[in-house]
Formats: sequence, structure tokens, C-alpha cells
Amino acid sequence: MTELKTRPTEQSAKEFLMSAVTDELRRADCFTLMDLMHKATGCQPVMWGNSIVGFGKYHYRYASGREADWPVIGFSPRKNDLTIYIMPGFDEFDDLMQKLGKFKAAKSCLYLKRLADVDRKILEQLISASVKAMASQRVE
Repeated sequence: MTELKTRPTEQSAKEFLMSAVTDELRRADCFTLMDLMHKATGCQPVMWGNSIVGFGKYHYRYASGREADWPVIGFSPRKNDLTIYIMPGFDEFDDLMQKLGKFKAAKSCLYLKRLADVDRKILEQLISASVKAMASQRVE
């Protein structure tokens, strides 16, 4: 079975953001997300692979038997969007999603161009609700 390549590293999340994110507004958005996620989880940021800033950890197992660890919540400053990983998905957060603002979403990924496009208080509620929904699966 193939082993998951995205695992925790020793790289500093702060150093990653300072060197990899050259746009000052995007970098400020990343540090804001880092603060929100730290507050919601009580965990320090950890680099997962070379581009994901993750907080907390949970263990999952697919029906196929494949299993791995993954952050409870995290984000990545991708080329076109800030990608926020909301691990329980969005089904149970429909009320918050309707109030959030301008975004795109996939199964458990929230794509934002910038934090100014969304209601920051609603985003904070979404992050906190996501972390609470994952509480029973945390392995720390």
C-alpha cells in the first residue's frame, strides 16, 4: 500500500510563510488564519509536506484499509487561492456557509481569494465548529 507523502515536517510554519508567500496582503491573511486556527485548536502550527500549515492531528481509515494521520484543520497558500481544509466537510455548516461571503468549496476544501472577501467572524465560527466536530477523532 502506498504511504501518504504529506506528513509533518520540522520546517517552521512562520519561516515557510515568510519565504513562500511574497504578496504582503496574502501573507497577512495567512498569519491571520494561523492565529484563528491556533486559537481554535490550542495547537501550534506544523508544516505538513512542503505547503500545508496544519493544526492538531487525527487518524483516519478508509473502507479500503488505507489509513494515515492528517491535520484537524489547516490551510495552504496556493497559487490562486488560500485553501482552508475543513475536515468534516461543509454539510453540517450550511447556515455558516450561507453567511460567509465570496468563496468556492469542494468536499473539505474552502477556497478564498483573500480574507477580505468573507465575514471574518463567520469564518472564525466555521473554523471553531469544524475543530469541535473533529474532537472525537483527535489523537493528541
